[in-house]
Amino acid sequence: MTTRQLAVVTAGLSQPSASRLLADRLAAAAEQAFEHRGHEVGIEVVELRDHAHELTDNMLTGFPAPRLRRVMDGVASADGLIAVTPIFTASYSGLFKMFFDVLEPDSLTDKPVLVAATGGSERHSLALEHALRPLFAYLRAVVVPTAVYAASSDWGGGGTGGNGLSERINRAADQLAHLVDVSSSAGPSDPFDDLAPFEQLLSGD
Repeated sequence: MTTRQLAVVTAGLSQPSASRLLADRLAAAAEQAFEHRGHEVGIEVVELRDHAHELTDNMLTGFPAPRLRRVMDGVASADGLIAVTPIFTASYSGLFKMFFDVLEPDSLTDKPVLVAATGGSERHSLALEHALRPLFAYLRAVVVPTAVYAASSDWGGGGTGGNGLSERINRAADQLAHLVDVSSSAGPSDPFDDLAPFEQLLSGD
């Protein structure tokens, strides 16, 4: 049985927060989706509020503190990422953006990412499409088709017609597991695959 590593980044500011609650539900659904595919999964949850001062220092100095560096390395090395933010003034929070601003270039290249957000009103759900999805597309991540938004009215309600929060969570988790499998089976390209044989180099061909 193979093991997949999953990083979960949540930018909720309060404790407890709706963003952390959504992150936990997404992580649990993803774990189940991976298990159905015959994988074990290791999950590391990062609450950015715990690193707010370190992120500010990193922005000012250009150097991460050791604890923040471990978090950044964990996200970069994970097979997949779940990223959850509260929506403030029609976009992701500043704390959320700050974390992805300080990640090393190419840390998320080709990495499957499930994006999710929370907010008080359903009207903010479009922020997933006009803010979060373009952000991760710019970072060259592979964003799952289903983005998950949870408004205040979603908590405790099952929804109808397959559009309830639980259905969206499960669908997105299945898509993330599929993309991680596809990405892992492809594997990184070997830079030595296309080397010419030594004899050919000597002959000048």
